[in-house]
Amino acid sequence: MSPKEKLMALKSGKQQVGVLFFPIVMHFAARLAGQKYCDFARDYREMVKANIVCVERMEMDYVTVMCDPYRETSAFGGVVTYPEDAVPRCTTQDLKTIEDLQMLKTPEIISERIKNCIDSIRLYKEKLGDSVPIVGWVEGPLAEACDIIGMEQMMLNTCMNPEFAEALMRRCLNFAKVFAKAQIDAGADIIGIGEAVCSQISEDQYAEMIFSLDKELIDYIHSQGALVKLHICGNITHLLPAIRDAQPDIVDIDSMVDMDKAYELLGDNIIRCGNLDPVKMAREMSAEEVYQLSMSLIRKEKGRPFILSAGCEIPVGTPLENVLAMKMAAIK
Repeated sequence: MSPKEKLMALKSGKQQVGVLFFPIVMHFAARLAGQKYCDFARDYREMVKANIVCVERMEMDYVTVMCDPYRETSAFGGVVTYPEDAVPRCTTQDLKTIEDLQMLKTPEIISERIKNCIDSIRLYKEKLGDSVPIVGWVEGPLAEACDIIGMEQMMLNTCMNPEFAEALMRRCLNFAKVFAKAQIDAGADIIGIGEAVCSQISEDQYAEMIFSLDKELIDYIHSQGALVKLHICGNITHLLPAIRDAQPDIVDIDSMVDMDKAYELLGDNIIRCGNLDPVKMAREMSAEEVYQLSMSLIRKEKGRPFILSAGCEIPVGTPLENVLAMKMAAIK
């Protein structure tokens, strides 16, 4: 079975044939392909090349468009700069009232970085066909609002000026739908939703302000024929009941979340993807230790909907042997 066929079988509840391997690789992928990160983030051809190198050298079971969170922000008018070998940076905008939102640029699919992403999916489709799942990406409404006006400012607004916060998140959601559809039309099988900042808010705040927006986005992506992979790194145990109700297909589970508890709260219909500690993999563990830990996790997850990964992005300095050890465990 191809990785895409395995994913569809896993989603439909059939017995797994081997364990899928979905490491989050961005800077690690660029380094493995001999690239500067500025080129990986700026040139879709370089990003595609690096991900395919990971498929070939690590037998990674998917490819992704992940490189930084600022594609949509740039389309909203943020100015992106590209340090030579670090994650791109983006300016924030000084918006404080609903009236100020009129100054926010109307994002378009033809915006440079948006088009760059869509072109990457077309190139993946050309080179890989239907063998490997292609994961597109959008920022969640809260995460994108934080990117536009800054995290501190947005968090203050959720408490002090909720009407403005909701209006800004609605703008973000509306474009996330447009962007997601364009990626699906280009060939994306899965749309990842990045909502990492949600791990920093309470269960009640998520329920009151964010859940309905995330649910609307997830439902829309499903209506367009793609699966959804929700990424909220950090300890999201308190959010798992709401995430279950939002019904993404795959949820990234970070290393500080107990996988048994996550299974208990999410159930059989949601695939959990995780959850080795990426920092320990990079700094403390040998390849043999990574292999044994991966095998232990795989044995524990037998019969449950599960994809092997680290809990978050593989750090750039992680020994290749450690990542390969995860794959060796997955194919045992």
